[in-house]
Amino acid sequence: MIKNKAIETLQIEAEAVADLTNKIDDEFEAAANCILNCPARVVVTGMGKSGHIGKKIAATLASTGTPSFFMHPAEAFHGDLGMVTENDVVIAISNSGESNEIVNILPIIRRIGATIVAFSGRRDSSLGKYSDYFIDTGVKREACPLGLAPTASTTATLAMGDALAMALMAARNFTSQDFAMFHPGGALGRKLLLTVKDVMHTGEDNPLIETGKTAKDALFVMTEKGLGAASVIDGEGKFVGLITDGIIRRALGRDYNFLDEPVEHIMTADPITIAENKLAATALSVMEKHKPRPITVLPVVDKDKTPLGIVHLTDLLRQGVV
Repeated sequence: MIKNKAIETLQIEAEAVADLTNKIDDEFEAAANCILNCPARVVVTGMGKSGHIGKKIAATLASTGTPSFFMHPAEAFHGDLGMVTENDVVIAISNSGESNEIVNILPIIRRIGATIVAFSGRRDSSLGKYSDYFIDTGVKREACPLGLAPTASTTATLAMGDALAMALMAARNFTSQDFAMFHPGGALGRKLLLTVKDVMHTGEDNPLIETGKTAKDALFVMTEKGLGAASVIDGEGKFVGLITDGIIRRALGRDYNFLDEPVEHIMTADPITIAENKLAATALSVMEKHKPRPITVLPVVDKDKTPLGIVHLTDLLRQGVV
């Protein structure tokens, strides 16, 4: 009983979303172009469950390049309509198109001069008649067995809001850099904003060893810097290879004679490196996808083969780049 009803609910809502593809018409495109050319902001409003969906739509629009905010229709009727200007576009959400709080503010919005885009299931409703653009979010039936609780209709409205936001995002050529600017906090911000330069060990903390020095000398350098690796440089200070504690351990399994040999005899020549302007998330991806096994350090080198630093896996994990 429980499992069957849950499956039926998902099927009804999936059908409602799938049906929306037939409702992406010329009027939808015209509404999107109106928002695209809007000189001010998009004001999203809705009551009850439609209001919760409206908040999500407003947040998605705002974070993808379309200035937007949510206005509660009941509060709007008591002063918040002062936030609406004649240059704004108002997205009004009501499945029936007859929600009292929405219908009551429509004449004032019209008087202000803002453009009204309706998200509704009924074009012949009060909202449909007041709107400049009508986007059909109607569904055949709700998933609620009583046909009362908004379920399929709210899911469809949310999906249509995402469709609009993504269409606008593409039209604006909104980039990942733009997205990062609006998401500076948390894990998402760290992934999108943090660069290798921000986390690498540089200057005195950058372990370097010259060619001609012994593997024993390299071991001392690695121990002092505590990164388990050192960049090998030639007489002109150019990067030529990498030596790691893993290389040392594998060599120790054979004999100890190598400790007195030049470091270039056991280093990895031309290892994978990374530029300082690359995202820290890119460095993590390079480390994790390295074959035949993941690596824990990446030398940071510029285009002239000058070693700028080293980035270690623990630095990325500490910064939350996961």
